[in-house]
Amino acid sequence: MTTPSTSTLDYSAARAPVRDDLRETHVAMLEHLRQPGSWFTGAERLALAAESRNALACPLCQARKASLSPEHPAGEHARVSDLPEALVEIAHRIRVDPQRLSREWFDRVRTAGLEEGPYVELVGVVTFTAGIDHFCRALGIPFFTLPEPAPGAPSHYAPANTRSGTAWVPMLAPEDATGPEANLYEGEFVPNIARALSLVPDHVRLLQSESASHYVAMAAIQDPSVRRDLDRLQIELVAARVSAMNECFY
Repeated sequence: MTTPSTSTLDYSAARAPVRDDLRETHVAMLEHLRQPGSWFTGAERLALAAESRNALACPLCQARKASLSPEHPAGEHARVSDLPEALVEIAHRIRVDPQRLSREWFDRVRTAGLEEGPYVELVGVVTFTAGIDHFCRALGIPFFTLPEPAPGAPSHYAPANTRSGTAWVPMLAPEDATGPEANLYEGEFVPNIARALSLVPDHVRLLQSESASHYVAMAAIQDPSVRRDLDRLQIELVAARVSAMNECFY
């Protein structure tokens, strides 16, 4: 397909009905992936998405996942793109073995020449792709086909007033969000998962939209009365169980 739309995404084999807002969010996510971003072209972002999917069957990734140390064994990744090896390594590692990412690993990534802004953009591309794919897997349907890339160059835009020292990468605190980012965050409570993507503001905007359709609106996260078909306690029970099964250290 050239551009994603609700008519081009196939949910026909799903074992449950799919709400319209979820369909619209999936279209928005694929559209986001195909657009040029802050540091990567649309073609590069889709290549990163494709590599993250390919990591699931990569022999090196599987061997490392089963190894005591994520640094061994050595070797080359199975690849489906002509991206630099360093980007393939990061995309595969984040998708397959994020539980064992370390500051030492991140420092090596930085030493190899990947700046913090491009790193955050890469993380967002991989995690958004994983989110769509896990949704498809849960419904028992094939992964959606990645769209064609949109033309254009990266903007090289970085927000002002980001601060270092809290996480591995600089983040934009709500009280420091001004100018184009004045309305970046929804509500007074801003979870760190949103702040962590703030070097790429459009990632934050998409994450908030994704949260609203797949979970609850970020502005309502602290409200225990918010519910969907499940009440909030049931939602959090499922979320906590899935997080534990996935060994989520967050």
